[in-house]
Amino acid sequence: MTTLSQLLDPRAIALDQSAESWQDAVRAAGALLTDSGVATSAYTEAMIATVEDKGPYIVIAPGFAFAHARPNEAVHNTGMSWLTLREPVAFGHPTNDPVSLVVALAATDDKQHTQAMAQLAKLLGNKRKRELLDAATTPEEVMRIIADAAPAQAAASTAASANATSQPPATGSTTRDKILTVCGNGLGTSLFLKNTLEEVLDHWGWQGLITVEATDTISAKGKAKEADLIMTSGEIACTLGDLGIPVCVIENFTSKAEIDHALRELYDLDSLA
Repeated sequence: MTTLSQLLDPRAIALDQSAESWQDAVRAAGALLTDSGVATSAYTEAMIATVEDKGPYIVIAPGFAFAHARPNEAVHNTGMSWLTLREPVAFGHPTNDPVSLVVALAATDDKQHTQAMAQLAKLLGNKRKRELLDAATTPEEVMRIIADAAPAQAAASTAASANATSQPPATGSTTRDKILTVCGNGLGTSLFLKNTLEEVLDHWGWQGLITVEATDTISAKGKAKEADLIMTSGEIACTLGDLGIPVCVIENFTSKAEIDHALRELYDLDSLA
Protein backbone atom coordinates (compact mmCIF):
# COMPACT_ATOMS: atom_id res chain seq x y z
CA MET A 1 0.00 0.00 0.00
CA THR A 2 1.00 3.62 -0.55
CA THR A 3 2.06 6.00 2.23
CA LEU A 4 0.95 9.59 2.73
CA SER A 5 4.34 10.91 1.63
CA GLN A 6 4.05 8.95 -1.61
CA LEU A 7 0.57 10.27 -2.42
CA LEU A 8 1.21 13.91 -1.54
CA ASP A 9 3.40 15.64 -4.12
CA PRO A 10 5.05 18.86 -2.84
CA ARG A 11 3.66 20.52 -5.99
CA ALA A 12 0.19 19.79 -4.63
CA ILE A 13 0.73 21.75 -1.42
CA ALA A 14 -0.34 25.40 -1.17
CA LEU A 15 -0.15 27.36 2.08
CA ASP A 16 -1.71 30.59 3.34
CA GLN A 17 -4.15 30.84 0.44
CA SER A 18 -7.29 32.98 0.10
CA ALA A 19 -10.81 31.68 -0.51
CA GLU A 20 -14.11 33.53 -0.40
CA SER A 21 -16.27 30.42 0.11
CA TRP A 22 -16.09 26.69 0.68
CA GLN A 23 -16.55 26.19 -3.06
CA ASP A 24 -13.50 28.36 -3.71
CA ALA A 25 -11.51 26.35 -1.17
CA VAL A 26 -12.44 23.00 -2.74
CA ARG A 27 -11.71 24.35 -6.22
CA ALA A 28 -8.28 25.52 -5.05
CA ALA A 29 -7.54 22.08 -3.57
CA GLY A 30 -8.81 20.49 -6.78
CA ALA A 31 -6.64 22.74 -8.91
CA LEU A 32 -3.62 21.40 -7.04
CA LEU A 33 -4.65 17.87 -8.03
CA THR A 34 -4.98 19.03 -11.63
CA ASP A 35 -1.67 20.89 -11.68
CA SER A 36 0.17 17.86 -10.29
CA GLY A 37 -1.36 15.58 -12.94
CA VAL A 38 -3.57 13.55 -10.58
CA ALA A 39 -6.99 14.47 -12.00
CA THR A 40 -8.80 16.80 -14.37
CA SER A 41 -10.96 19.76 -13.41
CA ALA A 42 -14.04 17.56 -13.82
CA TYR A 43 -13.04 15.76 -10.62
CA THR A 44 -12.98 19.07 -8.76
CA GLU A 45 -16.56 19.75 -9.80
CA ALA A 46 -17.49 16.24 -8.64
CA MET A 47 -16.06 17.01 -5.19
CA ILE A 48 -18.17 20.17 -4.99
CA ALA A 49 -21.28 18.34 -6.19
CA THR A 50 -20.80 15.74 -3.45
CA VAL A 51 -21.02 18.40 -0.74
CA GLU A 52 -23.95 20.11 -2.44
CA ASP A 53 -25.77 16.78 -2.54
CA LYS A 54 -24.92 15.30 0.87
CA GLY A 55 -24.04 18.33 2.98
CA PRO A 56 -20.78 19.28 4.75
CA TYR A 57 -20.02 15.76 6.00
CA ILE A 58 -16.46 16.13 4.67
CA VAL A 59 -15.72 18.54 7.55
CA ILE A 60 -14.67 15.72 9.86
CA ALA A 61 -12.69 17.57 12.54
CA PRO A 62 -12.47 21.14 13.84
CA GLY A 63 -11.05 23.28 11.04
CA PHE A 64 -10.46 20.33 8.70
CA ALA A 65 -12.26 19.27 5.51
CA PHE A 66 -11.42 16.11 3.56
CA ALA A 67 -12.62 16.74 0.01
CA HIS A 68 -13.16 13.78 -2.33
CA ALA A 69 -15.56 12.14 -4.76
CA ARG A 70 -16.08 8.66 -6.17
CA PRO A 71 -13.38 7.27 -8.46
CA ASN A 72 -14.18 8.19 -12.05
CA GLU A 73 -12.58 8.70 -15.45
CA ALA A 74 -11.38 12.18 -14.42
CA VAL A 75 -8.80 10.60 -12.07
CA HIS A 76 -5.48 9.71 -13.72
CA ASN A 77 -3.82 8.25 -10.63
CA THR A 78 -4.33 8.22 -6.87
CA GLY A 79 -3.02 11.34 -5.19
CA MET A 80 -3.71 14.06 -2.64
CA SER A 81 -3.42 17.82 -2.25
CA TRP A 82 -2.95 20.02 0.83
CA LEU A 83 -4.37 23.54 1.16
CA THR A 84 -4.21 25.90 4.14
CA LEU A 85 -6.29 29.07 4.22
CA ARG A 86 -5.23 32.51 5.40
CA GLU A 87 -8.79 33.16 6.60
CA PRO A 88 -10.93 30.11 7.48
CA VAL A 89 -14.19 29.61 5.59
CA ALA A 90 -17.52 28.11 6.64
CA PHE A 91 -18.75 24.90 5.04
CA GLY A 92 -22.00 24.86 7.00
CA HIS A 93 -20.96 22.28 9.58
CA PRO A 94 -22.63 22.85 12.98
CA THR A 95 -19.54 22.18 15.15
CA ASN A 96 -16.37 21.92 13.04
CA ASP A 97 -16.55 25.21 11.11
CA PRO A 98 -14.70 27.28 10.09
CA VAL A 99 -12.21 25.34 7.98
CA SER A 100 -8.57 26.32 7.66
CA LEU A 101 -7.16 23.06 6.20
CA VAL A 102 -8.50 21.25 3.13
CA VAL A 103 -6.96 17.96 2.07
CA ALA A 104 -8.29 16.58 -1.22
CA LEU A 105 -8.10 12.96 -2.34
CA ALA A 106 -8.50 11.58 -5.86
CA ALA A 107 -8.47 7.78 -5.96
CA THR A 108 -8.58 5.24 -8.75
CA ASP A 109 -9.93 2.53 -6.40
CA ASP A 110 -10.84 1.97 -2.75
CA LYS A 111 -7.62 0.28 -1.64
CA GLN A 112 -4.43 2.06 -2.71
CA HIS A 113 -4.83 4.98 -0.32
CA THR A 114 -5.80 3.09 2.85
CA GLN A 115 -2.36 3.26 4.49
CA ALA A 116 -2.07 6.96 3.69
CA MET A 117 -5.48 7.56 5.27
CA ALA A 118 -4.40 5.79 8.45
CA GLN A 119 -1.30 7.98 8.64
CA LEU A 120 -3.31 11.15 8.04
CA ALA A 121 -5.88 10.26 10.70
CA LYS A 122 -3.16 9.71 13.30
CA LEU A 123 -1.25 12.80 12.23
CA LEU A 124 -4.22 15.18 12.52
CA GLY A 125 -5.37 13.49 15.72
CA ASN A 126 -2.08 14.49 17.35
CA LYS A 127 -2.56 18.03 18.68
CA ARG A 128 1.13 18.93 18.53
CA LYS A 129 1.57 17.64 14.99
CA ARG A 130 -1.55 19.49 13.86
CA GLU A 131 -0.18 22.71 15.34
CA LEU A 132 3.12 22.20 13.52
CA LEU A 133 1.32 21.54 10.24
CA ASP A 134 -0.86 24.64 10.66
CA ALA A 135 2.25 26.74 11.30
CA ALA A 136 4.24 25.34 8.35
CA THR A 137 5.29 27.97 5.82
CA THR A 138 6.66 25.82 2.97
CA PRO A 139 5.63 22.57 1.23
CA GLU A 140 8.97 21.09 2.24
CA GLU A 141 8.19 21.74 5.90
CA VAL A 142 4.83 19.97 5.57
CA MET A 143 6.50 16.97 3.95
CA ARG A 144 9.15 16.87 6.68
CA ILE A 145 6.55 16.85 9.47
CA ILE A 146 4.69 14.03 7.72
CA ALA A 147 7.89 12.02 7.27
CA ASP A 148 8.99 12.59 10.88
CA ALA A 149 5.61 11.36 12.18
CA ALA A 150 5.71 8.06 10.29
CA PRO A 151 8.30 6.23 12.47
CA ALA A 152 6.51 7.26 15.67
CA GLN A 153 3.19 6.03 14.32
CA ALA A 154 4.71 2.69 13.39
CA ALA A 155 6.21 2.30 16.86
CA ALA A 156 2.87 3.13 18.51
CA SER A 157 1.09 0.50 16.42
CA THR A 158 3.67 -2.11 17.42
CA ALA A 159 3.26 -1.25 21.10
CA ALA A 160 -0.52 -1.51 20.85
CA SER A 161 -0.25 -4.97 19.33
CA ALA A 162 2.12 -6.08 22.08
CA ASN A 163 -0.37 -4.96 24.74
CA ALA A 164 -3.36 -6.66 23.13
CA THR A 165 -5.64 -8.88 25.15
CA SER A 166 -7.48 -11.89 23.81
CA GLN A 167 -10.58 -11.05 25.82
CA PRO A 168 -13.71 -10.59 23.69
CA PRO A 169 -16.03 -7.60 24.16
CA ALA A 170 -18.44 -8.01 27.06
CA THR A 171 -21.99 -6.88 26.33
CA GLY A 172 -25.39 -7.35 27.83
CA SER A 173 -26.70 -9.07 24.72
CA THR A 174 -25.51 -11.11 21.78
CA THR A 175 -23.42 -9.03 19.40
CA ARG A 176 -22.08 -9.50 15.90
CA ASP A 177 -18.71 -7.94 16.77
CA LYS A 178 -18.81 -5.67 13.72
CA ILE A 179 -19.01 -1.89 13.35
CA LEU A 180 -19.70 0.01 10.15
CA THR A 181 -18.22 3.46 9.49
CA VAL A 182 -20.24 5.15 6.79
CA CYS A 183 -19.86 8.08 4.40
CA GLY A 184 -21.30 9.05 1.04
CA ASN A 185 -18.68 7.28 -1.06
CA GLY A 186 -17.21 4.68 1.29
CA LEU A 187 -13.58 5.55 0.57
CA GLY A 188 -12.86 8.89 2.22
CA THR A 189 -14.33 10.06 5.50
CA SER A 190 -15.60 6.60 6.44
CA LEU A 191 -12.08 5.25 6.09
CA PHE A 192 -10.75 8.14 8.16
CA LEU A 193 -13.24 7.32 10.93
CA LYS A 194 -12.40 3.61 10.65
CA ASN A 195 -8.73 4.34 11.31
CA THR A 196 -9.41 6.37 14.46
CA LEU A 197 -11.91 3.78 15.70
CA GLU A 198 -9.34 1.03 15.23
CA GLU A 199 -6.86 3.04 17.30
CA VAL A 200 -9.36 3.00 20.17
CA LEU A 201 -9.93 -0.73 19.79
CA ASP A 202 -6.17 -1.27 19.75
CA HIS A 203 -5.90 0.70 22.99
CA TRP A 204 -8.53 -1.55 24.55
CA GLY A 205 -6.68 -4.62 23.28
CA TRP A 206 -9.63 -5.60 21.09
CA GLN A 207 -7.96 -5.51 17.67
CA GLY A 208 -9.01 -8.58 15.76
CA LEU A 209 -12.01 -9.10 18.03
CA ILE A 210 -14.23 -6.49 16.38
CA THR A 211 -14.33 -6.04 12.61
CA VAL A 212 -14.54 -2.47 11.37
CA GLU A 213 -15.73 -1.91 7.81
CA ALA A 214 -15.82 1.40 5.96
CA THR A 215 -18.68 1.60 3.50
CA ASP A 216 -21.04 3.95 1.64
CA THR A 217 -24.64 4.86 2.45
CA ILE A 218 -26.23 2.52 -0.08
CA SER A 219 -24.19 -0.50 0.97
CA ALA A 220 -24.67 0.28 4.68
CA LYS A 221 -28.41 -0.25 4.39
CA GLY A 222 -27.85 -3.81 3.25
CA LYS A 223 -25.01 -4.52 5.68
CA ALA A 224 -26.67 -3.11 8.82
CA LYS A 225 -28.07 -6.50 9.82
CA GLU A 226 -24.50 -7.82 10.08
CA ALA A 227 -23.31 -5.08 12.49
CA ASP A 228 -23.70 -3.97 16.10
CA LEU A 229 -23.73 -0.28 15.28
CA ILE A 230 -22.91 2.38 12.72
CA MET A 231 -20.62 5.37 13.22
CA THR A 232 -20.98 8.30 10.87
CA SER A 233 -21.54 12.06 10.55
CA GLY A 234 -24.79 13.85 11.34
CA GLU A 235 -25.53 14.47 7.66
CA ILE A 236 -25.07 10.82 6.68
CA ALA A 237 -27.05 9.63 9.73
CA CYS A 238 -30.05 11.58 8.44
CA THR A 239 -29.63 9.95 5.02
CA LEU A 240 -29.47 6.45 6.53
CA GLY A 241 -32.60 6.74 8.67
CA ASP A 242 -33.63 3.88 10.97
CA LEU A 243 -31.73 0.70 10.09
CA GLY A 244 -32.63 -1.25 13.22
CA ILE A 245 -29.24 -0.80 14.94
CA PRO A 246 -27.73 2.14 16.86
CA VAL A 247 -26.29 4.95 14.73
CA CYS A 248 -23.63 6.96 16.58
CA VAL A 249 -22.99 10.46 15.25
CA ILE A 250 -19.32 11.43 15.58
CA GLU A 251 -18.46 15.11 15.26
CA ASN A 252 -14.65 14.91 15.36
CA PHE A 253 -13.30 11.96 13.36
CA THR A 254 -9.82 12.51 14.82
CA SER A 255 -10.98 12.34 18.46
CA LYS A 256 -10.25 9.02 20.14
CA ALA A 257 -11.93 10.35 23.30
CA GLU A 258 -15.23 10.99 21.52
CA ILE A 259 -15.20 7.57 19.85
CA ASP A 260 -14.22 5.87 23.12
CA HIS A 261 -17.23 7.46 24.84
CA ALA A 262 -19.57 6.37 22.04
CA LEU A 263 -18.34 2.78 22.19
CA ARG A 264 -18.90 2.62 25.94
CA GLU A 265 -22.61 3.12 25.27
CA LEU A 266 -22.63 -0.42 23.81
CA TYR A 267 -19.64 -2.37 25.11
CA ASP A 268 -19.00 -3.11 28.79
CA LEU A 269 -15.40 -2.46 29.82
CA ASP A 270 -15.74 -3.44 33.47
CA SER A 271 -14.01 -6.75 32.80
CA LEU A 272 -10.93 -4.90 31.53
CA ALA A 273 -10.55 -2.79 34.67
